[in-house]
Amino acid sequence: EELVPAPCLNACPAEVNVPVYIRHILEDELDQAVAVHRESNPFVSICGRVCPAFCETRCRRGELDESVAIRHLKRYMIDHVADQSWGPRQAEQKDQKVAVIGGGPAGLTAALRLGLMGYQVTLLEALPVLGGMMTVGIPDYRMPRDVLNAEIEAILEAGNVEVRLNTRVGQDVSMDQLREEFDAIYVAVGAHKSLRLGIEGEELDGVVHGTDFLRDINLGQDMGHVAGKRVAVVGGGNVAIDVARSAVRLGASEVHVVYRRRREDMPAYEEEIEHAEQEGIHLHFLLSPISVSGNGQVAGLVCQRMKLEDELDGGLRRPFFDSSARKRPFPIESAMFELPVDMVIPAIGQSSDVGCLDAEKACAVQTTRWGTIVADSRTFATDEPGVFAGGDAVLGPASIVEAVATANKAAVAIDRYLRGLSLRQPATMLLRPEGTAPEMTEEDGVRPRQKPGLLPVQERVCSFDEVEQVFDRETALLECRRCLACDLESR
Repeated sequence: EELVPAPCLNACPAEVNVPVYIRHILEDELDQAVAVHRESNPFVSICGRVCPAFCETRCRRGELDESVAIRHLKRYMIDHVADQSWGPRQAEQKDQKVAVIGGGPAGLTAALRLGLMGYQVTLLEALPVLGGMMTVGIPDYRMPRDVLNAEIEAILEAGNVEVRLNTRVGQDVSMDQLREEFDAIYVAVGAHKSLRLGIEGEELDGVVHGTDFLRDINLGQDMGHVAGKRVAVVGGGNVAIDVARSAVRLGASEVHVVYRRRREDMPAYEEEIEHAEQEGIHLHFLLSPISVSGNGQVAGLVCQRMKLEDELDGGLRRPFFDSSARKRPFPIESAMFELPVDMVIPAIGQSSDVGCLDAEKACAVQTTRWGTIVADSRTFATDEPGVFAGGDAVLGPASIVEAVATANKAAVAIDRYLRGLSLRQPATMLLRPEGTAPEMTEEDGVRPRQKPGLLPVQERVCSFDEVEQVFDRETALLECRRCLACDLESR
């Protein structure tokens, strides 16, 4: 008899045990449900709102009709649990000290795990707030500040983590100083640098990069200058859609999203794209920006129309696919036009700023040509002994749950390093989950996926209030009963 992990657990980068917490929700054991999630991923409230939900893409219920609404169930259990604190977690205090550089999801997870093991952890963050891109890159209407801050506070308390804000490594403190003070270092500086378009006019007044725009909003800067403006956002990912929907809420008169591929090629989440359309945002596909026009101040975005096939010698037409397995767009000669706008916001991707590592060449950590740190894929150790790395600084721009997965593995490796063991952990046995799933009724078998309520569009566009509403108990139970409990099968 062979044990097979459920596909949803297998698909989750952090290996969250989804079927087990769903059964706890059914039994109204929300404390246990949350505890199961936190074993693998400490961000229950946050991932209950903004996770890409890799688990849902592999859910076997999806082969019958639609996958189980796992992310919404996660949000239900944390929003309805009586006490969100982690409770007392005592580990014997160790003498060794670990520095964590960067207070985003990877840094916070590593700090928590090491703190729970008893290490003395100090977290250094360049910004005046913790949370990294979760805090300065996700708008309030998707991730309310109070919920985010409460989750971070609970993590710091559980891990007994000391925090130093406004501390940029390489500027306020050197890597050399950290090597002297700490026994191990975990680098999780994220990917906060916005990629440039590299087109004429990008330096004009009125061109603001997407990550900077969202950071200004989230740090409470005055955004009154956006009201009444015509805005063009360049890009097709979540940052582009977040920027566009935020501009609407700040009173922009028109918001356009310009994307060089087709709608189905957009990396942004489908429901975010739909919400953007509902909010009156104009989406333009197969358009590539070639310059920003204006005299000192943005007056327009000059775009070229694109096509997905190129004509070869001999009149043959064929599509080309690029390294992302998407059709590569080709320019249509002389098909250009100007979109009259007052602001252009590029949001075509981010890179890491790993200046902290090479400022004094004190640290022989290798980086790739994309600016990410080279680290072992299982232990996240770098070439420099005692220095580990993770999150977007290693992966490139990814998701919260992927950052958490890197930090979970790095924390185990750092613990082994500090105890003088080989970094790679020996394989462990797959444990058979306990419990029985409720008998599935005929109604459970045909019940469609439950949908969360949404704030009405007319209320959405004039405030940053949370758009997606939480399930009530009845809806959550109906959705839980759609789960096929794949983890209780054996082959």
